[in-house]
Amino acid sequence: MARDTLRIAYLCDMSPLDRNLYSGGNARIFDALRTHAGEVTVLPQTWAGAEPLRRLIHAMPERVNLRARWRAHYALRHVIARPIEAELRRGGYDVLFGAYALHALAGVRVPSDMVTAFTSDATQTVYRESEVGQAHERVFKLGRFLDDWVERQERAALVRADLLLWPSEWLQKAVETRYGIAPDRSRLVPWGGNIADPPPPAPRSLRRGEPVRLLVIGRDWWAKGGPVAFDTMMALRDAGVDAQLTVIGCVPPENNFNHFVTVHPQLNKAVPEEQAIFDRALAEAHFMVMPSFESYGFAFCEAAAHGLPALCLRVGGVPVRDGITGHALPPGAEAADFARNILSYLDAPDSYARLSRAARAEYEARLNWDAWGRRTATLLHEAVARKRDARAARSA
Repeated sequence: MARDTLRIAYLCDMSPLDRNLYSGGNARIFDALRTHAGEVTVLPQTWAGAEPLRRLIHAMPERVNLRARWRAHYALRHVIARPIEAELRRGGYDVLFGAYALHALAGVRVPSDMVTAFTSDATQTVYRESEVGQAHERVFKLGRFLDDWVERQERAALVRADLLLWPSEWLQKAVETRYGIAPDRSRLVPWGGNIADPPPPAPRSLRRGEPVRLLVIGRDWWAKGGPVAFDTMMALRDAGVDAQLTVIGCVPPENNFNHFVTVHPQLNKAVPEEQAIFDRALAEAHFMVMPSFESYGFAFCEAAAHGLPALCLRVGGVPVRDGITGHALPPGAEAADFARNILSYLDAPDSYARLSRAARAEYEARLNWDAWGRRTATLLHEAVARKRDARAARSA
């Protein structure tokens, strides 16, 4: 039986119509909801009476903007929420769906018959306290004086939500434990990558005596583990392997660059010629080597889409399943460990081919936005039905 079309109010601090923000994830979530769940209306990102302050913050340097914006939003949450609440009262929505910005959800009084749902790849507190956050230097030193207050605002927003959707088991368990969230409201629904579905890849082969191509994708060479990827290439070359490295999105420093490294500083996927370069790099690579500390990582989903095995660290919510989409090495693993893993496949080409096929199968089953949209739509319909049943029981 066909399901009713849900009316969804979409709430984020940035518009999902800008496909560059949140690394494209905000737009992908919005698109998947429209395709699979119902009619989606984007709620305004303005701050009502505090709008002049929002504009001032957005005019600041990015490093300041990123850290001031969400803290100010929490502080002014009741002021900012007023026009949102007015729209929710008159809009006839079934669902208020928040993406990424938990601070945008904080302070919003949602009608009792409306489902509140939220998805993100991290919360500020979980990120900060995890090994992912600890791996990065804290820029806003005074922020530590607000940490307890921020966590209280996060908890208040999360406990009011009916449905929390997390892309990684790491985040799901961390949220349930830290904020006391019941597992029946906290669900694991993996995200996809920031690409359109590529066609099934051609079979991959890996053999001794042929080049071995490694790949790094990201805007920050250091944060993505670029130095380890470079050293892995050099360790393979020292072992007699013709290893080469392609870098997309950033420029390595001089000591991590030589004529075995190809660099594409920036590729705009909206430009067909640049998308073709991106696709070719993933098609020709043998391993994506990204020992990064991050809460998710769209690039790992994109690698799986191309049947490209990924090598990473077993930290945070990186979507690499060991032995399926690649290998997650323990924290502290060095270039020699990554090189050893690659060398083992040079002596087992059939195992490499199976790993490549398993990566693509994982993408088709779990790591794509249609899978996310279908699962999320089912969970939203179930949550809406529970609300309606409860309302009917109260009025009976």
